[in-house]
Amino acid sequence: MQRAARALVTALCLGTAWAAASAQQLANATEATGKVVVAGVVPDEATRVAVVARLRELYGAERVVDQLTLGSVVAPPQWGQHVQKLLSPSLKQVSHGQLSVQGQTIELKGEVGNEAQRQQIVSDMAQSLNPTYSVRNGLRVAVREQAVVDQALANRIVEFEPGSAVLRPQGQLILNEMATALAQLRGRRIELIGHTDALGARPANISLSLARAQAVKAHLVARGLPADSLSTSGMGPDQPLASNDTEEGRARNRRIEFRVGS
Repeated sequence: MQRAARALVTALCLGTAWAAASAQQLANATEATGKVVVAGVVPDEATRVAVVARLRELYGAERVVDQLTLGSVVAPPQWGQHVQKLLSPSLKQVSHGQLSVQGQTIELKGEVGNEAQRQQIVSDMAQSLNPTYSVRNGLRVAVREQAVVDQALANRIVEFEPGSAVLRPQGQLILNEMATALAQLRGRRIELIGHTDALGARPANISLSLARAQAVKAHLVARGLPADSLSTSGMGPDQPLASNDTEEGRARNRRIEFRVGS
């Protein structure tokens, strides 16, 4: 019986090793500082050559360590082309990273410099693929203050009533926890960025996303945070985290982003 296609491909952020397939390979790759290790199983030689060539194009031939093997795996349609799209220059913004491609499930781990990068890199990946692919964002911001915020939010969604800027009770509870975390960041500015799904007209979604960010600010100020430490903006549907073709994807895209500034 043939297995589903799986390949774990890796890339390098300058000066740090990315990791690969199994836990043992992960340890081995980490030791290979300064190298790009690409490991896993691919369905044919053409795919192997294309993946390795793309990595060498991005990082230089001398940095790429090819540990890919061929196996009896069945790739989804145009799988090789989609993997090529994932190997983009934006990966260079990630350090201590691991890009895992297992069939149609993509997972990206590692550190980036700010929350905007964390959101944008995965958003670009999701938009480059078709809706049958899912991208898991395991990136984290290599800043202590942003880590405090990300851990408090814990990938939860601040929920609003449909089509409005009225917070739902669960959203209020999440914001109460966020207020406690944000109170630790004295002297730092926090940008509250609203996002929507792609349903409806874009101008209306831009306005709605801003109104929701402003509602979040009002709630946090009522919980004791200084108003001048909080700024708001609305991106509407322009920075999706997932496909807008499914309800699950649209739910992930309707979110409030908390970005720590200076």
